[in-house]
Amino acid sequence: MRRRAFIAFITLIAGVTAVWPLIARAGTSRRVGFLSTVSAQTAKALGALDAIVQGLKEHGWIEGQNFTFEYRFADGEVNALPKLAAELVRLRVDCVVTDSTPATQALKNATQTMPIIAITNDPVASGFVSSLSRPGGNITGISLLSADLAGRRLQLLSEMVPGLARVTILLNPANPSNLALLKQTQAAAPSLNIELYVAEARAPDQLENTFAAIGAARIGALLVFPDALFSSEYSRVAAFAATERLPALFADKGSVEAGGLMAYGPTMPAAFRRLASYVDKIFHGADPAELPVEQPTKFELMINLKTAKTLGLNVPDKLLSTADEVIE
Repeated sequence: MRRRAFIAFITLIAGVTAVWPLIARAGTSRRVGFLSTVSAQTAKALGALDAIVQGLKEHGWIEGQNFTFEYRFADGEVNALPKLAAELVRLRVDCVVTDSTPATQALKNATQTMPIIAITNDPVASGFVSSLSRPGGNITGISLLSADLAGRRLQLLSEMVPGLARVTILLNPANPSNLALLKQTQAAAPSLNIELYVAEARAPDQLENTFAAIGAARIGALLVFPDALFSSEYSRVAAFAATERLPALFADKGSVEAGGLMAYGPTMPAAFRRLASYVDKIFHGADPAELPVEQPTKFELMINLKTAKTLGLNVPDKLLSTADEVIE
């Protein structure tokens, strides 16, 4: 009897040992919220989702094994963000990744404690962090605004359009980072002998009136600032620019794929991949208040040759040779 009891005991221990990794894994499984201004299809096309998953995998976090995502997409409807943010807060996820200034603002309004790892244009100007080096609250991540970005965009337009003298900036005045970027662009314009005009739109239903004002201004090119409003309306903006025969420069790849002439901005998949390191640090107990906000180090230039031909532009060899991607 004693021998049988001993064998049963050993069998029990072996069984517990076999299932313990599964119990431990279930016990340490984390949840990451993802709040996006755009649709799931657009986020996928931008490489955001795959980049985050791959980045987390490099840190040992495998989706479906030791962490899961809770996705929320606003499909371009900024007014839907507060409700989606509140849902993620109620779910008590371990942290939330965001892809834009409006999404981050919605989460900031919903929680002051849950860690938020954000991609925003200018987190300082938006009031999300005290400084890039010491955020000081529950938000950290990546700022897409760099000191020479505004000047470089104007320079690219001047290289594409010889003799360019007048540029209209399309911006959303409700976006604090747009106002900060405007100041930088205004500071860069005199050295290129470019006169700037500003056209504003706060919502999709204001775009037609804004387009009419731009058309009446008789300017030489259009510079579209990064904003969730415009990214969800790239096709409309690109179609307007084509109708008015306006060379237009945008902030990201999606605009060029929608028919825009050029885009110049940070490499977005790389930025999202960097967010994974923040998630890993949060999972290991780091305080977002002490995690410095990073700035991008790599930027991409994309050119749509078909649009250039439609506009009657000969793309300089210098631009073609430096472009990261050319759509023919």
